[in-house]
Amino acid sequence: MKADQYVTVAREGVHESEINRSRFLCSLAPAATEQEAQEFIARIRKEHPTATHNCYAYVIGADAAVQKASDDGEPGGTAGVPMLQMLMRRDVRYAVAVVTRYYGGVKLGAGGLIRAYGGVVGEALDELGTVTRRRYRLATVTVDHQRAGKTQNDLRSTGRTVVDLRYGAAVEIEVALPEADLPAFEAWLADSTAGTAGLTLGGETYAP
Repeated sequence: MKADQYVTVAREGVHESEINRSRFLCSLAPAATEQEAQEFIARIRKEHPTATHNCYAYVIGADAAVQKASDDGEPGGTAGVPMLQMLMRRDVRYAVAVVTRYYGGVKLGAGGLIRAYGGVVGEALDELGTVTRRRYRLATVTVDHQRAGKTQNDLRSTGRTVVDLRYGAAVEIEVALPEADLPAFEAWLADSTAGTAGLTLGGETYAP
């Protein structure tokens, strides 16, 4: 079953923290696909070739279908896994985190590493912000050119999200609707257009 909503990173950015003389830089970015996540990881590694470690975690899919993590040389389970756990705990999806560590000479121990790697991801999420995306059903409303302007205004004034407009022999207005709103929307559309509008249901999308 698909998730009704998920959280993702608002924007790409970097948050830095110093823990026992080690520098931890958490680079965060939204990623629509696993390939995008891998490309981001490769880019950060190229930017920090002298770093002691470039550990990463990413979650792809509204249902978190793809989850990957790497300790990149840190003791097993002390870096990538706590980073991934922080993303999952915050319900973050379609996102990638890379934590770059420059070793400062003081060993943190397993517990210290887990707190450091997970913590810096949490701090980065707080600093860069997140956005919630909800699941919507796409529906295409078809009206004649004379009614198009009024129908668009009526849709927006009732809080519906207009996704796309297509002009042809008729005007097609694509809207995004919560699944539960469909029966009420059909009734409203028939009433507001005196039964002249067509309605075709399409696929699903996630939007703010």
